[in-house]
Amino acid sequence: MKIMKVRQIENGTVIDHISAGKALYIAQLLHLVESSLFVIGSNLSSSKLGKKDLIKIENYILSEAEKHSIALISPTASFIQIQNYEVVSKEKSDIPDVIEYLIVCPNHNCITNTENMSSRFNIDTKTMTVRCAYCEKKYTVDDIKFKRLV
Repeated sequence: MKIMKVRQIENGTVIDHISAGKALYIAQLLHLVESSLFVIGSNLSSSKLGKKDLIKIENYILSEAEKHSIALISPTASFIQIQNYEVVSKEKSDIPDVIEYLIVCPNHNCITNTENMSSRFNIDTKTMTVRCAYCEKKYTVDDIKFKRLV
């Protein structure tokens, strides 16, 4: 078996335990291609998940909004902050009950798309669905689009 080594990052963030196949979507959501040095590992072996993805981002700390968005995409994700090559914090993803501003309502007739208003979605973590607080339409996480985070 070949072992592939990826160098440690001095400062930044590691997003680990991402659901397999979701890392590229998360990288696009964070607009990493535009401004950051990052590494993606895809379909890596995981005793916990079977297969997982991983993202290492040099010199970047995730905001709470970014963590919430990633948690919706991959509830199993964990966030590790690195400083001077050492882990300074590690936290599991936390999906809030309500998310404001981060999601664009897929309903083109929703008032949030026709007026200058922020969106607000209630999250059902059991079914991983979101419901718009204004038009009350329900969507799966795969049906929604996130606003630009970075």
